[in-house]
Amino acid sequence: MAIKELLTDVSCKNATAEGVKIRKLHDGQGLYLWVYGDGRKYWRLRYKIHDKEKSISLGVYPVVSLKQARQLAQAERVKLASNIDPSFDRQINKQKSKEAAANSFKAVAVEWHAKQHTWTKNHAKSVLRKLEVDVFPYIGMYPISTIEAPQLLNTIRIIEQRGSYDLAHRVLGICGQVFRYGVSTGRCSRDPTVDLRGALTTHKKKNQAAVKPEELPELLRAIANYESIGGKQTRLALQLLALTFVRTNELIGALWEEFDLNNALWIVPATRMKMKNEHVIPLTHQALNILAELKTIAGNSRYVLPGRNPNKPISNNTMLFALYRLGYKGKMTGHGFRAVASTALNESGLFSPDAIERQLAHGEKNEVRGAYNRAEYLPEPKRMMIWWSNHIEAIEKGADVIPLFGKTV
Repeated sequence: MAIKELLTDVSCKNATAEGVKIRKLHDGQGLYLWVYGDGRKYWRLRYKIHDKEKSISLGVYPVVSLKQARQLAQAERVKLASNIDPSFDRQINKQKSKEAAANSFKAVAVEWHAKQHTWTKNHAKSVLRKLEVDVFPYIGMYPISTIEAPQLLNTIRIIEQRGSYDLAHRVLGICGQVFRYGVSTGRCSRDPTVDLRGALTTHKKKNQAAVKPEELPELLRAIANYESIGGKQTRLALQLLALTFVRTNELIGALWEEFDLNNALWIVPATRMKMKNEHVIPLTHQALNILAELKTIAGNSRYVLPGRNPNKPISNNTMLFALYRLGYKGKMTGHGFRAVASTALNESGLFSPDAIERQLAHGEKNEVRGAYNRAEYLPEPKRMMIWWSNHIEAIEKGADVIPLFGKTV
C-alpha cells in the first residue's frame, strides 16, 4: 500500500480543485487543506471524540501557512488527549469573550453614562469625550474587574504629562464613578481610585477672569459699541449676560419657552442647571427690551440665541471671543459677570446673603432650605435685579458719579 505524501508549501500553493466543487488534500493525522472550485483554500482538522466524527476550521490559506496549520492542529490534538472536545472548547471561549467584552471598562462606562438622565446635553457630551480620548484607548478593552490602581494611575499620568493637571483629577473622578457603578452591578469588586488619593500632581484652581470694579464702566461701554467690530446679536447677548449674571451655557441654551414675558420671569428648568434646581430670574425692563430685540433676530428659532443653523444655539465661545476682540482676553470672561455682580450685591448691603446666593444659583447643601415657594421668594430677587439693572444702565450711559462697591467712579 502506497504511503500518502504529506503536503508541501509548493503543493499547497499550486493546489487546485481539479474540476470538483471541493478537493480535500490530506496532510496526516486528520489535517486537511480544502480547495474550492473558486480558488479559496481552508485548513480543517478532522477528529473523533465520544464515537462522533467532527471537524473544525484552522484558518485560511495562505494567511495560515502549512507550518502554522500543523502547529494549530497539534494544539487541538493535545486537548483531545485530555478528553476535551476542541469544538466545544471554542464555543466556551467564544462565550467567555462575549462576556469579557460586555464587562470591559468601556462597556460598563458607556452603560453608566447612558443612565445619567439628569445631565445637560453639553455635560454628557463632555464626560463621554473625556472617556473616549483619555481612558478608553488605554484601559477600555480590559475587563473592569482586572484593572488595578497601578494600571489606572499609568493612564491618568498620560494626561498629567500634557500638563493638564486639573483634567487629570476630573478624569480620575469620572473613572471612580464608573468603577462604583461596576461594583453596584456586580462587574467588579472594588473602586481602585480610592488607592490613588494623593498620587496625582496637585493643582491650583484658577478663578475665571473678571474685571476690577473700577474697570466695569469701561467694559460696559465697550460692549455697547461692539457692533462697530461685531454683530448685534452678540452685543445683546453680552448685555443680557451682564444684567442676569447667569452662567454662560445657561444663556446660550436658553429657549423662548422658558420665558414668561407677561410676568417678567425667566424660568430655567432644573435639567439645564448645574445644581439641578429650577432657577427663576426676574426680568427688568432693560432685560425685556433686549429680549424684544433678540426675538426679532431669532425669528422662528426656538433658541433665544440661534447660530447660523437656527435649530442650534450659538457656539459656546461666541461671547468669550467677543470679549477677546474688545481687548479683554485674560481679563474678563462670561463667568466674570457673576463675580462682579456677587461683589456688588454683597457690598451694597441692601440684600441678604442667602438671596444673593440663590440668584447666583449656587447649590444648597440643605435640601429643605433649598426648597422655596416661588411667590414668597420673588420680592427680594425682583428688587435686587432692578437695582443691579439700573446700576448697569447708569454705568453704560456714562453717569459722572456712580457709587460702585464703596468707590466713586
